[in-house]
Amino acid sequence: MSDISNRVDINRVLMQMRELREQVQAPGLQAAQGMVDPLSGLSDAARADLVNAGTATDKSSFADLLQQAVDSVNETQEKSAALQTAYEMGEPGVDITQVMIQMQKASVSFEAMTQVRNRLVSAYQDIMNMPL
Repeated sequence: MSDISNRVDINRVLMQMRELREQVQAPGLQAAQGMVDPLSGLSDAARADLVNAGTATDKSSFADLLQQAVDSVNETQEKSAALQTAYEMGEPGVDITQVMIQMQKASVSFEAMTQVRNRLVSAYQDIMNMPL
């Protein structure tokens, strides 16, 4: 369960994406395209809560958050490899179920990171293909 608590806070990422969108698009263009503010239906207190949840006191850049996620995946894979080696060497206290569970955790975390990478590449390509 500690892996779940160490994951990137999605609210911070969403807020950064919204800030980037606002920087790229002019307010008049947003209105012309019919874009609706996703926070428009919320009360001022609820809107403030969402904004505060998305901005942490320690301002982390997107690159830092991405690096932390990659490091977490790497740590999970290293732990899996260490458990596999320990089991193969016949160390007492290392059960095959522990090894298999850790291998699955490493596999799932790597697959999730791959999906994030694919989405980032797709978003980058979309932005690069936008007309000026």
